[in-house]
Amino acid sequence: MATSLDATLDAVLRRNPGESEFHQAVKEVFESLELLHARHPEYAEAAILERIAEPERQIIFRVPWVDDEGKVRVNRGFRIEFNSALGPYKGGLRFHRSVNLGIVKFLGFEQIFKNSLTGLPIGGGKGGSDFDPHGKSEGEIMRFCQSFMTELFRHIGPDTDVPAGDIGVGGREIGYLFGQYKRLANRFDAGTLTGKGLAWGGSLVRTEATGYGAAIFANEMLKAKGLGFEGRRVLVSGSGNVALYAIEKAQQLGGTAITASDSSGYVVDEEGIDLDLLKQIKEVERGRIHEYAERRGGKARFVEGGNVWEVPGEIAIPSATQNELDGESAKTLLKNGLIAVSEGANMPSTPEAVDLFQEANIAFGPGKAANAGGVATSALEMQQNAARDSWTFEDTEKRLTDIMVNIHDTCAATAEEYGRPGDYVVGANIAGFVKVADAMLDFGVI
Repeated sequence: MATSLDATLDAVLRRNPGESEFHQAVKEVFESLELLHARHPEYAEAAILERIAEPERQIIFRVPWVDDEGKVRVNRGFRIEFNSALGPYKGGLRFHRSVNLGIVKFLGFEQIFKNSLTGLPIGGGKGGSDFDPHGKSEGEIMRFCQSFMTELFRHIGPDTDVPAGDIGVGGREIGYLFGQYKRLANRFDAGTLTGKGLAWGGSLVRTEATGYGAAIFANEMLKAKGLGFEGRRVLVSGSGNVALYAIEKAQQLGGTAITASDSSGYVVDEEGIDLDLLKQIKEVERGRIHEYAERRGGKARFVEGGNVWEVPGEIAIPSATQNELDGESAKTLLKNGLIAVSEGANMPSTPEAVDLFQEANIAFGPGKAANAGGVATSALEMQQNAARDSWTFEDTEKRLTDIMVNIHDTCAATAEEYGRPGDYVVGANIAGFVKVADAMLDFGVI
């Protein structure tokens, strides 16, 4: 990298010690911006990089709650309001035992550029807690969510910061969170949270949006190479909302999705995942992935532990968590005939894996572009809330599709402009950065 970029990156890393995921996200963006550096000296003069890598606000708070045995438990809550140059902070809440400050900052930093790419007026933020809903009763989850919102409600609002769901935060948790927000704020600000129930301000397609968007982005990358989903084996990791609806859209586009996974292992179904059965187990019963193979029978099998990327397939949609797909897995996938990767999760591929995919000249869609469908549809939910309106499934899905196609085309055109045709990482990072940076220049030093 250019000397000044190196110095800025070193300063960011020193200021944020021990936050490996945040370091990884910042390095990836800074490496892409080397191509931008010479063309736009005004960004360096205004210290845009230094400012964009420093959150506008970091909120950390205690979350005490009482379990079913009457014992007081204490978790830690986070909300990183990273950048509001384009609009109110927007980004999900993650409830998982792995959540810490570095994880939330990495997610919030990625969210800045992801939200910029949607073309919608939303800034970047993220939050969550090290609370894990798995194994907790409904009452325990409700009490935790109420305690979490008792502090968070001071910092959010439709024109300030609009959280949504993420890992561990689905419709149930959003309901408990919004109920407590309404109770404390004494007003029905439907636009304060997204991912809401359809009866009280939610949007059709929001549940499906991230998975649908990742598959649509993959399809656009394939079309750019004269290819498509038709007749191809699709590998999907995870079994939450993103994975379920990536499978659904991949199958609608003509592919055969054959895998899903959770923390216990993965299933392979050579005849194609039976989506109705998988939804029943994961969404309704909140069961484990091995139950799918047991109930499906036939050629479906469960592999305990293991690595879903060992399975031969042509299109991969990693949809579980960060850094799940490493260099060795990338080599296996490439050996088995991989042609495209579209990241449904946030930063699921390690830097080594990304390098291998790009060296092999396969279509690689980074998460900040490929999984932007979720936040895009959250912003559409905000529009509906502001207008006291609701749109049909077909209308909302069309808007989502148009947004994802536009993100693809913007990334491709930007990569071409900067001499890196087909490099969606460079295209996404530069296109997302420029829009935010130009807004920050307009606002002066704030």
